[in-house]
Amino acid sequence: MRVKLLLSIAFAVVFSQAYLSAQTIPKEELIFLTSEWKGERFADGRPKVSDDLLERAKKIGLDDAWQVLKVSGYLNQFEHGWKTLNGETMTGRAVTAMYMPNRPDLEKNIKARGAQQGRVGNTNTWPIAVLKKGDIYVADAFGKINGGTLIGSTLGNSIFANSGNGVILNGAARDIPGLEEIKGFNAFVRDFHPSFMEEMLLMGLNSPIRIGNAVVMPGDLVIATKIGVLFVPAHMAEQVISTAEFVVRRDKYAFEVIKSGKYTGGQLDNAWTEEMKLDFLKWMERHPEEGKMTKAELDVIMSKRTW
Repeated sequence: MRVKLLLSIAFAVVFSQAYLSAQTIPKEELIFLTSEWKGERFADGRPKVSDDLLERAKKIGLDDAWQVLKVSGYLNQFEHGWKTLNGETMTGRAVTAMYMPNRPDLEKNIKARGAQQGRVGNTNTWPIAVLKKGDIYVADAFGKINGGTLIGSTLGNSIFANSGNGVILNGAARDIPGLEEIKGFNAFVRDFHPSFMEEMLLMGLNSPIRIGNAVVMPGDLVIATKIGVLFVPAHMAEQVISTAEFVVRRDKYAFEVIKSGKYTGGQLDNAWTEEMKLDFLKWMERHPEEGKMTKAELDVIMSKRTW
């Protein structure tokens, strides 16, 4: 009798854990899929790229960041062809959502289960409820425009209140004037449309998704600019940002020394000598606004040269 009771309790615990993870992948699976990340995580297992890196990412060149990923073998992390509210750069951590065309039996079951879990509203509001400061809502709405408007101004305000950020939608949004009134909010969408969302159902929340030709994982660093959107795997964020920052400094240094005749473009585009490295570090000391860099840090960057 005691054995049966223990088995029943164990089954109930396992069942309830699977049940509570509905629409999401289990925490253990998310940690497994993002196992290259060794830093802090949110309670659900999503990698937590630091706020400092999010701010630094706003100042780097997307082209340089893309090149670092490409050389490292990450070839499917960029997507372009967006319409935006404004030209402002947006960076944040991805909260992902996957939508599919509606099907009555699925909608009935998913909404009923969601209600038992305490979820309220239509399924397109569920990802918004889990947003934290610094997040970006990234949704695959299978490119739907008419009836594919995942947000309008009301949900836009909710998103900004929770995250202080905007959205990347492989679908549409409505109510441009209302969205434009949200200072600091930006939306990258396939198009804007006056329709309301219809015949769509949330099938994945904080699960791997595809945005056009890009693979997106929960917790990825999102860099959205007028060029397009780059999804940087969390474990690559610091390397990508540090290298892209160095390229900016290197270019400023190169312009100065080429103009003075100290070095040629050919010398700067090839492997640097020790003399050139030390000269660059002295230049950094004369330009404290460019930050600080040690010889060891410079050697590491130069060993992984991607330009």
